[in-house]
Amino acid sequence: MTTLLRASDSAEFLGLVPALAGFAPSQSLVLLPFHGSRAHGAMRLDLPRDDVSPEDYANAAIGFIAKVEGADAVAIVVYCDDTPCRTPDGLVLPLIVQVDELLGCAEDAGLRIVDALCVTPAGWSSYLEDDPELAALPASDPLAGDQHAGAELPVADLVEKEHVGRALRDIGAMLDREAHSRLDGSENPLAIAALVMLEDIPEFFETLLDSPDEQPPFATAALLWCLDRPLLRDVALVQWATSFDDGVRTLEAQYAFADTGSAIPDDLGDVFLGHGPSPDVDRLRHALTVARLAAARAPRGLRPAPLTIAAWLSWALGHATHAEHYLQLVREIDPEYGLAELLGTIVGAGMLPEWAFRRGPRDAA
Repeated sequence: MTTLLRASDSAEFLGLVPALAGFAPSQSLVLLPFHGSRAHGAMRLDLPRDDVSPEDYANAAIGFIAKVEGADAVAIVVYCDDTPCRTPDGLVLPLIVQVDELLGCAEDAGLRIVDALCVTPAGWSSYLEDDPELAALPASDPLAGDQHAGAELPVADLVEKEHVGRALRDIGAMLDREAHSRLDGSENPLAIAALVMLEDIPEFFETLLDSPDEQPPFATAALLWCLDRPLLRDVALVQWATSFDDGVRTLEAQYAFADTGSAIPDDLGDVFLGHGPSPDVDRLRHALTVARLAAARAPRGLRPAPLTIAAWLSWALGHATHAEHYLQLVREIDPEYGLAELLGTIVGAGMLPEWAFRRGPRDAA
């Protein structure tokens, strides 16, 4: 059955959507799962493409809501740039066919309809009204950008990039000299400090989370050196998504796999696919800051690894639009970068991590 909110309630509710989503959506369908009268975050999808049938789109969208723990109702908000069409029979809202299919699919799934609203530059209205009329848009949060906001890499000036580049050269040269037992005391002390960091990789990765946006050049260089090696890159991803102890386990498992072909434990391997306990959100955000800063400072050839890590962390946080942005930057540098290709398949298929259905804002497209 359909439950209608009063118009004043709909207007107030509409004004809360950006806060629930974490951004001000544009060209989007926003689905808000409810448990009783309480909304649990928001899920954003791109508006349906012309080559996707309304039925397929509705089934996929409502399928996401059906996975949300405890969800028994849904509200739908369409944000589009199209102008409603006024006909002799009244106002026709954009995407009316697709929304009708969504509402029918939701009711077939046993979900109560809380509201179904349309937001356009000309105003907003309700798909549930027999004779809809446009109302003035509620005041928007001046601090809220759309779903793309915040994806840009931080600005790194030429001096920072040069310092990181030199640090990388010094670290590489010193590692080569150390391998041939030719250290003579003339090495850059900061390079020696970086080498000390690399003696305990999990501890180094963990330390980076303490001051994520204040990394000295040699720390960034040491991280880029690690991320350029898939074995260590994967340790960083799993550790930042889980814990220091799991980072140690992952490093041991990676070495065992490289030496003997031993299988990686399932609970560690499944992290990349979004399976397992919900990660600590602050930990993911700090790691994302570290990865984004490293990508901004890195020489072009070393950017794919931190960009792919940033893409995965964004996806893990429920921001697939940001993840796709970073993956596109990887494709522009190395279209065949393996981990990015795999993650691109996951993001492109609209898959979300399991924990996305347990908490907070989500961005499915």
